[in-house]
Amino acid sequence: MTHPTRRFVLKSTVVAGVMLSLPIMVSAQTTPDASRWIISAEEARTLIADGALVFDTRNADLAQARPINGAAAVIWQDFTKTEAPLRGQLLDDDAVLSNRLRALGVSQDRPVIAVADSRQGWGEDGRVVWTLRTLGHTQSYLVDGGIDALLEDGDLTLAPIGTGDFTVARTDAYDITKEELAERLDAPNLVILDTRESREFAGETPYGETRGGHVPGAQHIHFQDLVGDDGHILDGDALKARLASLGVTKGAEVVSYCTGGIRSGFVTAVLNNAGFNARNYAGSMWEWSAAPAEEFPLATN
Repeated sequence: MTHPTRRFVLKSTVVAGVMLSLPIMVSAQTTPDASRWIISAEEARTLIADGALVFDTRNADLAQARPINGAAAVIWQDFTKTEAPLRGQLLDDDAVLSNRLRALGVSQDRPVIAVADSRQGWGEDGRVVWTLRTLGHTQSYLVDGGIDALLEDGDLTLAPIGTGDFTVARTDAYDITKEELAERLDAPNLVILDTRESREFAGETPYGETRGGHVPGAQHIHFQDLVGDDGHILDGDALKARLASLGVTKGAEVVSYCTGGIRSGFVTAVLNNAGFNARNYAGSMWEWSAAPAEEFPLATN
C-alpha cells in the first residue's frame, strides 16, 4: 500500500508566551490541481487533516451560530480599499497585503480553504478565493456545499494558524479594470455577467450605487442561480446548460460584476473551476456607476 508523500512546513505560534516553530504536515499528493478552485467537503477534510489553513468567511452572526473552532476569521474587506466608491477594489500595496496574509497564517505551500454559508451568504468564499488567486496563492479553494457540507460528518481538528511566509505575486489573469471593460464592451467574444438581483439589473440601487442599471450588453444571472437547492454548486451538464443559455462557451472571455465584486467573485471562481476564461470586475457597480456616464454607460432595458 502506498501513502501520499508528506512534507512538513514550519509555522510560528505562541505557546505560554514563547514563540515556537511547529511542524505542520502537508500532503503533496492530496493537494488538488491548481486549475481547480472548488473542492468537495471530503477533499477539504483531508487537506485540513494534513494541515491546511481554514478561512471562515461568514459574517459574525452566521459564524457564531455554527463556529469552526480554530479557523481564521476572514472577511473580504480585510483586503480592500475603504473609501467610496472603490470599496470593491483590492488594496494597491502588495507589502501591506503580504503582511496581512502572513498574520492570518498564509504560506505559499500551505493550502487555504475558504468556507461560507452557501444558502445564506453572498458568495464570500468565492470572493476570498478569487482574492488569493489574484494575489498569487494557487492552492486556495472553496468548499462545495459550504459550511453544511464541511461539518456534515462532525467537527474538525485544525492545525495551529501560526504566522505564514506568503509574499504577494499579483496576476491580472482574473481581474479587469473599468477602463479595460469599457474598451471591450463591443468585443465579439466577450460575455458580461451581471450577478446581482433582478431589481438591481433593472435599475434599483439598494446597496449604494450612484446610478442605476446594468452594463450595456450584460446578461443577468443571480449568483445563487449557480447553486442548487441542496446548497451544492451546479456541475456537469446542468452547469454547462445554464451557462450556455447566457452565451458562455469555451471560447468566450467572461467578465462578471455585482455591486462590489463579491457575488461576481463567487461566479468567477465557479467559471474558472469549470475551465472558462473568467475575470471578476472587482470595482463593480460602486465604481462604474460613480464614473462619468458618457464613458461608463448603464442601461435599464
